[in-house]
Amino acid sequence: MMEKKNMTQLELSKRTGIATSNISDWKKKKTNPKADSLLSICDALEITPEQLLTGKGIDPEYKDEDANYEVTRSDIKILKQIHSLGDEQYKRLMAYMKVLQKLEQMENVEEE
Repeated sequence: MMEKKNMTQLELSKRTGIATSNISDWKKKKTNPKADSLLSICDALEITPEQLLTGKGIDPEYKDEDANYEVTRSDIKILKQIHSLGDEQYKRLMAYMKVLQKLEQMENVEEE
């Protein structure tokens, strides 16, 4: 989106108050923005959180028919909570979610 809008990292930084080093890390996929930064980025780029998170509606190559959802305020609250976790808590949460997904898959197989 920055490229589409001819926006530099410095300009995005000025519009959002986010350090250019953080923006650089996000672009290099070293880290992800915290939930509170997402709304500032959306405002600066004039896009919705859903567009930022999924690419839906802004990327002509984007095709994800299975993801028919909207990002809600509740989703943003959950993201804020996730980003406030320590590293170990975050790892546990991700492992727990994987286990839940596997359990659901196993239950679906049993039902068939």
